[in-house]
Amino acid sequence: MIRVQSEGFDPGDTLNEFMRGRTDKGAVVSFTGHVRDFAGDDSVTILELEHYPGYTETEIARIESEALEKWRGIETLIIHRYGAMAPGEPIVFVGVCSAHRHVAFEAASYLMDYLKTNAPFWKKEIRGETEIWIEPKETDYAAQKAWDK
Repeated sequence: MIRVQSEGFDPGDTLNEFMRGRTDKGAVVSFTGHVRDFAGDDSVTILELEHYPGYTETEIARIESEALEKWRGIETLIIHRYGAMAPGEPIVFVGVCSAHRHVAFEAASYLMDYLKTNAPFWKKEIRGETEIWIEPKETDYAAQKAWDK
């Protein structure tokens, strides 16, 4: 399941909702990314994410579909926010449940590596009076490419 939204969310409530009533899965792994209040030596006051509605959901669905094919039997929940967010606010949630923990950990890591590099969001950090567009780092691309081996 995928949700692209401007509204905030509570990661604990989201995880509980995702697993409510589930007795068929023995493992759940979740990751929540939050807005940091720094970038290098600068302070970040706002992170703004823009997206192209429809296209963003399609691309995230493609990433999710690849994970569902690679790790059969998993279930996923992906939430990604857009809009202006303050430090400490959650940006992204990835939940994966499966029968076994190794599969859940691998699939969650895969999803985050691909979301970080391939999900079509345009990110801008507000650092005082300065606005800086940011791109994924080389380490993000290296993590994503490691899955191709």
